[in-house]
Amino acid sequence: MTTQDTQVTVGNGRMSKIFNLTATDSQWDGNVLTDSISSQSIGILIPMATVNHFAAEYEAGAMAWRLQNAQTLLVRARGFGNASGLDCFASQTTAPVQIGQNDILTVYPVPAAGAGTSNTLAWVQTTKSTELFKAIDAADNVSKAMTSAVNSQSIGDLFFGSTLQRIWVSCEDGASLNFIEIVDEMGGVVMTIQGGKRGATLGSKSNQYNLYAVNLGVPIGKGWSMRVNSTTV
Repeated sequence: MTTQDTQVTVGNGRMSKIFNLTATDSQWDGNVLTDSISSQSIGILIPMATVNHFAAEYEAGAMAWRLQNAQTLLVRARGFGNASGLDCFASQTTAPVQIGQNDILTVYPVPAAGAGTSNTLAWVQTTKSTELFKAIDAADNVSKAMTSAVNSQSIGDLFFGSTLQRIWVSCEDGASLNFIEIVDEMGGVVMTIQGGKRGATLGSKSNQYNLYAVNLGVPIGKGWSMRVNSTTV
C-alpha cells in the first residue's frame, strides 16, 4: 500500500483550522485527519462551529474527502481535493455545515497511475444516497466501468430503482476526461456527458473537477453501469 501527505483546511470567514494526515491510498478506513497543532479530530476541536470552506490538498493523483458522523455514518459534506499549491478560496467554498461533536474528516486519495493509464474518482448522487466511485488504471481512450469505492458495486447494483441527479468527477493530475457514459444492462448507452481538464492547464475550469453535471434525471436500472473514458497528457 502506498501513502501520501494530505491536508484539509476547514473554516469560515472568521477562522480556520488545518487538519492533516499521511493517508493510505485507495481506502477510507483509518484515514481520519486531525488538527495540525492539537492532533484532535474536527468534532472534538470545533464542535457546533458552522463552516463553509474546505481546502483539501494531496501530493499526487486525486483525492476525495468527506465530513462524517463517526457514530451514525451520516455524511454531511463531501468534495474533491487539488494538488498542493493549486488552492482557490472561491472554488473551495461550500454550503454552510455545522460541525457535530462526533464528526470526523476523512480522505480517499489515489496515486498517479502508470504511463498510458489513469485513476479517476466520481461522486454520484441519486435519490437514494451519494457514494464515491472509482476506476483504477484505466487505459487511455478506453471506457472502463466505475465501481463503488466501498464495496465495488456498479451503479446499477447500488442504485437500482433510484434516479441519478448529479455526477462530479476528478481524474488524476494531468489527465483529461473525455466523457462519462451511463450504460444499460444490454450495453446500450443511455447518456454521455463530456468532460475536460482540471488544474493549471489550458482550458481547465476547476482545480478539483473534470466534470460537474447537475440537474440530471436518469432512472437507474438493474445491471446498469457508469463508464469513464480519459486520456493522460
